[in-house]
Amino acid sequence: MESLLPFLPGFAAAYGILLVACLSPGPAVAMLMGISMGQGRAAALMATLGIALGSATINMATLLGVGLLLSEAAWAMTLLRVLGAAYLLWLAWGAFRKAVHPPAVAAMAVPHRSAVRLFLAGFLLQVTNPKAIAFWLAIAAVGATAGGGAGIVALFVAGAFAISFAVHGAWALILSAPPVRAAYGRSRRWIEGGLGLFFTFAAFRLATSRG
Repeated sequence: MESLLPFLPGFAAAYGILLVACLSPGPAVAMLMGISMGQGRAAALMATLGIALGSATINMATLLGVGLLLSEAAWAMTLLRVLGAAYLLWLAWGAFRKAVHPPAVAAMAVPHRSAVRLFLAGFLLQVTNPKAIAFWLAIAAVGATAGGGAGIVALFVAGAFAISFAVHGAWALILSAPPVRAAYGRSRRWIEGGLGLFFTFAAFRLATSRG
C-alpha cells in the first residue's frame, strides 16, 4: 500500500487553504444561515451535505484537469502556481478591505424546501460558484497529490469533503443563534484581517514553492 507520509506536507498546505476558504463567509454561508433560521438546523445540515459533495466534485474535476494539463506541458505547474498565488493575493486584498469596512452578516432568503431539494440547492450553489472553482484551482496548484496513486487521491478528496462538511455545518449551527451572530459581527474586522494575512502568506508560499 502506498505510504501517505511523503504527501502529508502537501495535504497540510492544501487543507489549510481549504479550511480558511470555508471559514470565509460567502454565498454558501448566507444560504445556510437562512435555511437554519427558517427551517431548522437539520434542514441546514442537509444543504451542507450538498455543499460538501459539490466541493468534492470540483476537487476531483480540478485534480483530473490539472493532471491532464501537466501530462501535456511540464511548465503548466509553474503557471498554475503563479495564477493561484495571484488569486490568493486578490482574496487577501478583499479581506483587508472588509477588515476596514466590515460588511453586515445577513441571511439569504430561502423558500421552504424538501430534504432532497435542500441537498440539490447546496450542491448546485457550490458547483456553479466561480469563487469555489478558483479556490480549488489554487489548491490544486499546491500539488498535494502529485505523484500519488488512486488511494492517495481518494484520501485527499475524502479529507477535503470532511473539512467542507464540518466547517459549513458549524456555520449553519452556530450563526443560527442571534447572540453568536452578533458577537461574530463585532469581531468581523479582526477575522477579516486575519484572513488577509493568511492569504498573503499562502500566496507567498505557493509562488516560491519548488515542489
